[in-house]
Amino acid sequence: MLTRGGMQPMLKIAGWSVACLLAGTVVAALAAPNAMPGPKKEDGFQTSVSSAILIDADGDSVLYEKNADELIAPASLAKLMTQEVVFNEIKQGRLKLTDEFIISENAWRKGGAPSRTSSMFAPIHSRVSVDDLLHGAIIQSANDACIALAEGISGNERAFAEKMTKRARELGLTKLVFANSTGLPDPNHKVTSRELARLAQHIIATYPEFYKIYAEREFTFNKIRQQTRNPLLTLNIGADGLKTGFTAEAGYGLVGSAVRNSTRLIVSVNGAKSEKERVDEAKKLLEWGFASFETRILFGEGQRVADAKVYGGASGSVPLIAPKVVRLMVPRNVNEKILARVSYSGPLQAPVRQGQPAGMLKVWRNDNLALEVPLRVGEDVGTGGLPGRAFDAASELMIGLFRAGIQKL
Repeated sequence: MLTRGGMQPMLKIAGWSVACLLAGTVVAALAAPNAMPGPKKEDGFQTSVSSAILIDADGDSVLYEKNADELIAPASLAKLMTQEVVFNEIKQGRLKLTDEFIISENAWRKGGAPSRTSSMFAPIHSRVSVDDLLHGAIIQSANDACIALAEGISGNERAFAEKMTKRARELGLTKLVFANSTGLPDPNHKVTSRELARLAQHIIATYPEFYKIYAEREFTFNKIRQQTRNPLLTLNIGADGLKTGFTAEAGYGLVGSAVRNSTRLIVSVNGAKSEKERVDEAKKLLEWGFASFETRILFGEGQRVADAKVYGGASGSVPLIAPKVVRLMVPRNVNEKILARVSYSGPLQAPVRQGQPAGMLKVWRNDNLALEVPLRVGEDVGTGGLPGRAFDAASELMIGLFRAGIQKL
């Protein structure tokens, strides 16, 4: 049923075609020539871990998910948020790599040598640079490094954990909640596989100068040389990050990323029963993704996706555009049902300005939501004259009366 606008022109996508409906629903089959029938659901890819997701880092496509929105304990994967906060502090000019923080007795006891947890073994009361603390937190998953960073930035871990949760909301991550900087057990920790993968995606895209640290195989501090805790880096599969974690409550988890032929995938697996299952399932997901999917461009940067109705404007409608290239990863040599929908809260009230947020493009692959892309207004529309505004007011009144009548049926 149409509620706004109408059928958009058929879009050509690398020799394929898909229809897109504004504020409605259209189902279209994307098929390559001589494509094989799609796999049966019962024959689809499976993983043994309790929660997992695989995404395309550049195009936002979801290739696979299993309980990806289930709330779980993060273990050391919480350190990804700690690291993002530190990266952002540096980017905003509030912190420098050369700044030094003191290893407090609290940091030493809870995360250093006495704790018997992952540590960079920084001496108590020593001063350590932010650069070294970051290397320790990323490569060695050092709890003493994370606590020292938290105390140095916010005064104490509780205040820093609040900063972590606030920063997650700023990034659009609505379910992440943190109780400390390390991921050590606390009932108030809450994360999901999906949002951990999105956090990794943000780190990779936003901080390339820091992301390269995740690929380093070892780090020596205080004359102690330690190897990376990320097993994916040694498997020759194109992996260059990110993080592992384990607690008895969370099980074994991993957020990883790999690149092949200019395509980057991000995997998040959680709830594995062993270190071996964790790395095996993460590797299996990445290799399946690279082997089974290919990238198709749906819309170019700035290309019109749909039109939105404008109320009281000099023009009755305005184009909605994609602010970046919209890519969708699709299975190789397989027919798949693609459903695309554009929605917005409208009509938009004039005046509207080019670039303002106005709607969302959602694409489903079979029954799975594969892609969500925010859309923006493509051009300015000023306020219209009195006759035009009167006509729009009358039109909206009639639409409102029509909807009220439908609801009573």
